[in-house]
Amino acid sequence: MKWRIWLLSLGITLVCVLTFGVASTQAYYQSSIDDSKRFLRVYMNAFDPAAYALDEQGAKDFSQKLNGARVTFMDAQGNVLADSLAQNADANHADRAEIQSAVFEGEGFAVRGSSTLGKNMVYFCKNFNGDYLVRVAVFTDSDWRIFARTLPLLALFSGVMLALSAVVATAASHFILNPVKKLAAQAVDSRTVTAECAELQPVADILNERNRNLRSQMQALQAEQEAAEKARASKDEFISNVTHEMNTPLTSIHGYAELLQAGGLSEGQKQQAYQTVLTQSERLIDLIACIINYNKIDTESLPSYAVDLSALAKETLQALRPAADKRNIRLIQNIEDNVILQSRHELLSEILGNLVRNAIKYNRDGGAVTVTVTPCLLSVADTGIGIAPENIPKVFSRFFTVDRSHNGKNGGFGLGLAVVKKICKASGWDITVQSEPQKGSTFTVRFDT
Repeated sequence: MKWRIWLLSLGITLVCVLTFGVASTQAYYQSSIDDSKRFLRVYMNAFDPAAYALDEQGAKDFSQKLNGARVTFMDAQGNVLADSLAQNADANHADRAEIQSAVFEGEGFAVRGSSTLGKNMVYFCKNFNGDYLVRVAVFTDSDWRIFARTLPLLALFSGVMLALSAVVATAASHFILNPVKKLAAQAVDSRTVTAECAELQPVADILNERNRNLRSQMQALQAEQEAAEKARASKDEFISNVTHEMNTPLTSIHGYAELLQAGGLSEGQKQQAYQTVLTQSERLIDLIACIINYNKIDTESLPSYAVDLSALAKETLQALRPAADKRNIRLIQNIEDNVILQSRHELLSEILGNLVRNAIKYNRDGGAVTVTVTPCLLSVADTGIGIAPENIPKVFSRFFTVDRSHNGKNGGFGLGLAVVKKICKASGWDITVQSEPQKGSTFTVRFDT
């Protein structure tokens, strides 16, 4: 970086010196031309037609009076009558710019190289009443000759400027690079960097934004690691719970199978053994179906459609009425008509079925279950055993049941509410529970969250 600043500074210096040299040469050259034109006009004012004959001697005499300026006499058509410098004056200069201007405008200037003398000259020609033309000229250097003469001085000036530019470049690199180095050091050592000068503030902002992004990425990675650990722990817990739930029916099936194989059982005992094996086998089948249904929610990505929740709620209550009638439990409907949701029939049926079955299962004999359906919510309230305050945070956990004594009796595995929670979360709904022991529970699903 330092060398780049040096080279850039030296390059700029050289370009500036050369530009200045060329520009000053052009300015000096133009100034000398303007001065020559003024001198020539003064010289022309000194011409006296009566004092000088229009011949070679007259031209030389006038030239001598003008300190050696070139004098040319021509007739009105531009034919040379005499020239103070040219030996061969037999020529026609009617095509020259200063001659044409003098013929048509009375006088004219021109700057060019003299083909006769081989040098650059400034010419001034004047028309005397249309009878003859008088032209005076002085030598001048070209702009490149002037530039060539200034080259030694320009080289010296360039050397001085290069030395100064080297000093300036060194100082500039120090003042420019030091804040950058400090900024880089801050970026390595601290979370937030501050710029010493306003020009570096955008860089500081970029570095700060990069640090924030890195911290966010690190936090995201950490969160992913924690989620992975949690998922692994959840998987281990799930396997442990499944193993525990399967152990009881498998033990019963295995035990009764051994008794049947050993023989010696009465017909009544055999029938009891067969019934136990059948019941526990069905329990295993139900458990496997519940597990498959629970895991299916994570992978299912079927499109939603309009579902009539009002009609589905009434159908669910009608289907579960026999189970409620066995315990004299009243099913109360508070269902608004034509409540339509964008979901799937099987998902809403799963929510309704689990909530209403639990409300019947954990109710008291002669109690009531109230189902409320509005466009904003679904509510299932019971008058049952309720939930202890310390168990409310656990009710949606897998394999958790409020009363473990119901586990074997009613065939519950503690997956129903976990399935409901999972469906609600996937659908963007909110499910809550309010409960008081021995007074009942109310589960509410809100669709307007």
